[in-house]
Amino acid sequence: MAVAAVLSSASWCFLCLAKNALSRLPVGSIQQTMARQIHQKRTPEFHDKYGNAILASGAPFCVATWTYTATQIGIKWNLSPVGRVTPKEWRD
Repeated sequence: MAVAAVLSSASWCFLCLAKNALSRLPVGSIQQTMARQIHQKRTPEFHDKYGNAILASGAPFCVATWTYTATQIGIKWNLSPVGRVTPKEWRD
């Protein structure tokens, strides 16, 4: 019973803080700005017209380039030295 009381009082306190923080936001001005932007007619910009196509073509290009680089140009990756490192003779 005591745990439920602590949790409920803690959640009540959190809700009060959140409500207080949200009440300070200028919601009216945000709504007015959004309404102005929605009703405003504008011409599409370069990113509006071609942004998704450039993104969609750039991703496969990037994958293809890295795949070619990783597999075809002969890089010795040397990811792990296990089995390749041999101990040297001890010098007295």
